[in-house]
This record gives sequence, structure tokens and C-alpha cells, in this order.
Amino acid sequence: MRIRLVVPGNVRHNSGGNVYNAALARELAALGVEVQTCMLDGGWPVGSAEDRQRLAAALCDDGGAAAGTDGAAAGSTVTVVDGLLACGAPEALAAARAAGLPAWILLHMPLDDTGHGEAELERQSLQAAAGVICTSTSAAARTRARHGLDGILVALPGTDRAPLSAGALSEGSGPPHLVAVAALLPNKDQALLLAALQALADLPWTASLIGADTADPAYAAHLRGTVQRLGLQDRIRIPGELRGAALAAEWDAAGLSLLISRAETYGLVVTESIARGVPVVVRAGTGAVEALAAGAPAVAEGAGSPLPGTAVALDADPAPLAQVLRRWLSDPGVRSGWRAAALEARGRLPGWDATARAVLAALDPHHPAVQPLATPEEKGAAGDSPAAPAGGQ
Repeated sequence: MRIRLVVPGNVRHNSGGNVYNAALARELAALGVEVQTCMLDGGWPVGSAEDRQRLAAALCDDGGAAAGTDGAAAGSTVTVVDGLLACGAPEALAAARAAGLPAWILLHMPLDDTGHGEAELERQSLQAAAGVICTSTSAAARTRARHGLDGILVALPGTDRAPLSAGALSEGSGPPHLVAVAALLPNKDQALLLAALQALADLPWTASLIGADTADPAYAAHLRGTVQRLGLQDRIRIPGELRGAALAAEWDAAGLSLLISRAETYGLVVTESIARGVPVVVRAGTGAVEALAAGAPAVAEGAGSPLPGTAVALDADPAPLAQVLRRWLSDPGVRSGWRAAALEARGRLPGWDATARAVLAALDPHHPAVQPLATPEEKGAAGDSPAAPAGGQ
């Protein structure tokens, strides 16, 4: 079996979806699967008529090796298309099915329903697909509730091993450093974070808001202007998207990470933080809560294991976030408790190999690479390795 992964080419920043797609292709190849990644530019999620026609052509081109009715015949090509492309183009999915080449949809995030028929387009696309794989249980639950579909599968994101953060381990060597690694977009709500930090000016801390500033330049300019207006330019940096040594240096200094998006289906940066021993503050009611519990399965089972951070209920008022941050900054017991939970959870985070096996099990349950996964104890705790690019920038 060969897998062709059709992904958007118009998402230029280091998004969580991009990181997931690249890691999935890498790990499927490591399992011995032939993988072809096909990038399609376009005005996704709906795109123009020409965009959708190009998508239909891509889905109907099997390279001479049709998958057949089950989509996973020996020697076949199975197409998996990112939901950002697929969910706004049901005619492309229907054309592929009519050609005997039904494509699977890899759904990172259900479409926003802005009143222009997105939900109906999504429903038609999902019904025309060979199957649907969601990348979080929150995305799967939302999709089931919206469309009443059964048989939706879940392949949770994995995590690359990463070095422990010196900032997460140190006490008293300097002001605590906070990082918010996310694209500078209104949904990520960095404006609320700045308002909360303003209320903490009496305490020692520094912060970096790290993420792509090209998707919404006006919002990025607003954030930078707010820092200047508040007189916090000596304490808050907004450097844009970072990679390599510059990003590694920020992670190494970090004592706390924040992801307070108004909506989030998972939040890869949460597990990337925990992989470095850095606790995280997330917004309650979002998929980031699932990521926060990824290394602490007993929490999901109701056994009460401590989380490596906390989820805080937020709306437009920065006071609850400021209160949580003040408690972390002021109480050594809170810091040590969150840090200990992060260090414990670090060794239980699943790798991307588990993600690849879950996807492969959905596409071809009889593939020889599909087998029971090793337990965290069998795999060993996550060790130090060069930092990988962070998702969600």
C-alpha cells in the first residue's frame, strides 16, 4: 500500500496541522510505508472554483494504482486529504468516490460556521469520504455532534523528545520567564495575556510571545503597540516566528508556557512544553485541556493525578488569568508542584510513531506494521534530544 497525503500549501507558518502532517509522513515512512506528500495552494478552506477543480483532479489521479472499494488493497494507493482542503470541497470528494478512489479525510479542525454554508459543505464532504480520522477527541466529538456521523476515528498527535528546560528546573536564578508559542492571531488571544501581565507589573517576570506575525499583520502590530503603550517593552518580547537556536533558547529559559486560545482542537505546543518539563496554562473548555492531560492518563480516568499546569475559565476579563499567574509567580509550592507533574508526565507522552500506527490501522488494519504499541515503560522515558520546531506558530 502507498499513501498519498494531500495537504494545504497556503499555510506558510509553522501551524500545528503542518507539524502533524509532516510528522505523520515521516513516521509512516519509518514504518516502511511509501508516502507521497502533495501540496496544493489555494484559498482554503473553501477556495475558488479553480482550486476545487485542482483538488478533484489530484484526488482522482491514482498514479495507475487504484485502491478499489476498500481503499487499502495490496499495492494500492490510498489518498488522505487534510480537512482544510477537503471539508469545503464536497464535489471533489464526490468525484473521487465516483472514480472508485474514495479519499480519507484527516480532520484537524472542523470548519468555522460563518453562516455561508460551511457546515453543510463539511457534512457533504465527510459523507463522500472513505473515512474520517480526527486528530483529537474534541474535534471528533464536535464533528459527531454537528453531523450525527458514526465511525469517526481518532489519531492523537505525538510528541518529539526534547531537552529539559533549564528555566523549568531553576529557582531564584532570575525572573521567571513565560512563553506563549502561537501564531499572532486574534483566536490565540495574546491581547488578553498582555492585559493579564499588565496587572502583574509589581512582580518579577519576563515574557515572550513567539509566533508568525504574517497571517494577521494588523493584529501583530496591535500587540506590539500594546506592549509599548503599557511600558512593558523591557519585559515582553514579540520576536515573530522563531526556529532553530533562537527558539531553543526561548524554550530553555521558559518556566511556564501559555496557550489561551479561544478555540483549540488540541494544541501541540502544550505537549511540546511538557516534553521539556515546562508546565502549561490553557483555557478551560478547549481541546488544549486534552493535551494538558496527555501525559497524565489518570486525570482523564477521574483518578485525580496532578496536571502539569492548569486550565482556567476565561472570557474577555483578564482577571482570572492574572490571578492564576500571580499564584504561580508568588507561591513556590505551586511552581514546584506543577514542575513535578510536568516532569512526571514527560515520560508518558506518546511519540509520533503511535500516531502513525493509529492512522495506518485505520487505513489498512492488516498491514504488518500495525501491532500493539509498547507501553511507556517499555519505550523508556523521554530523553534529551535537540529541540524540534514548535507547533502552532
